[in-house]
Amino acid sequence: MIRRQQNDFLISYINEPRRTIQVVVGPRQVGKTTMVKQVLKEIAVPSKFFNADGVAPDDNTWIATRWEDARAQMRFGQSQEFLIVFDEIHKINNWSEQVKKEWDADSFNDVNMKVVLLGSSRLLLKKGLTESLAGRFELMPMGHWSYQEMHEAFGFDINQYVYYGGYPGSAAYLPNESRWRRYMRDSIVAPAIEKDVLQTTYIYKPALMHQLFRLGCAYSAEQLSYNKMLGQLQDAGNATTLVNYLEVLGESKLLIGLQKYAVDKSRKYRSIPKLQVFNNALLTVMSDGMTFEKAYTHPTLWGRWVESAVGCYLLDKADELEYQLYYWRESDEEVDFVIARGDSLVAIEVKSGRRQNNTGLSTFRNMYHPRYSLVVGGESMPLEQFFTGNLANLL
Repeated sequence: MIRRQQNDFLISYINEPRRTIQVVVGPRQVGKTTMVKQVLKEIAVPSKFFNADGVAPDDNTWIATRWEDARAQMRFGQSQEFLIVFDEIHKINNWSEQVKKEWDADSFNDVNMKVVLLGSSRLLLKKGLTESLAGRFELMPMGHWSYQEMHEAFGFDINQYVYYGGYPGSAAYLPNESRWRRYMRDSIVAPAIEKDVLQTTYIYKPALMHQLFRLGCAYSAEQLSYNKMLGQLQDAGNATTLVNYLEVLGESKLLIGLQKYAVDKSRKYRSIPKLQVFNNALLTVMSDGMTFEKAYTHPTLWGRWVESAVGCYLLDKADELEYQLYYWRESDEEVDFVIARGDSLVAIEVKSGRRQNNTGLSTFRNMYHPRYSLVVGGESMPLEQFFTGNLANLL
């Protein structure tokens, strides 16, 4: 069993004095429930774990009953503190109001009941939190699995990680790539779109959302204007619709349109988006007719997979390290990724064989004077070194 760094974070929060509800958020199938169960075995605080999966959505007493069970056990054991964990909490209608009522009651009565919430739908969790629990919660983001984790758990080499990405549940279906694709489509992609997106946010054109997702994944690491997207999508409406749908997909940690870096904010918003998946498995599974052998033996194709994998890594670290991720381009010169945190910039160029003699990095240095500039790939910095290093050292 892999022990992720979030284990230590959550343990330290639980051992602190009761202040806020801890909410574990992240994409589907990254091990949120497994991590919390590991933590419960490691801590000394008495606890109860409840799963709302299978509970009737309109059962407005389930949360209160489970909460009172925990209070009773706390009193019976004369415990000074107690931890209650609710998994799949978003499946209960009006869950946030019910949690607020019980949390506030414990606060008023000086009951040292600590609470952890988690669920498979990031959007539904965040919606409930912002509606009812303002000021009462703290988010603990949990990202996709890193190269090092996939290597330690499943023996992935760097090329397998670039192609198959970081969903741990999918590793069991390799080396049968057809079976792996079926698992990805049925167990990850379909629930992410049908439940996390379409059941959470009003989508006027669901078919368009599906098309945009497929197109965006297949074009990961490519710049694609909204007009070109409109030309490839049926019943596409207008660019504003696509912008809104990309924002929803970004909130779901599936697909994002990176903006061009510019000092002028209006230039950022008007820029052509660079499409980028959050996990390279999505690029692979949405690239029809692709195989590992075909991608790996074609330098230009493989270069895009490598660049997209670097983008996935940088996106995954953005919440933790609190930075914004961009790209930069002027005429034929470009920089693959630009990290911006406050006034500090880091420019990253991926040496992947896609471009030859690109002078974009030196031009960007002269124009914007980044704190660091880095070339990733090849002899400059091997991918393994980049994926296993500490990005925080550059910030």
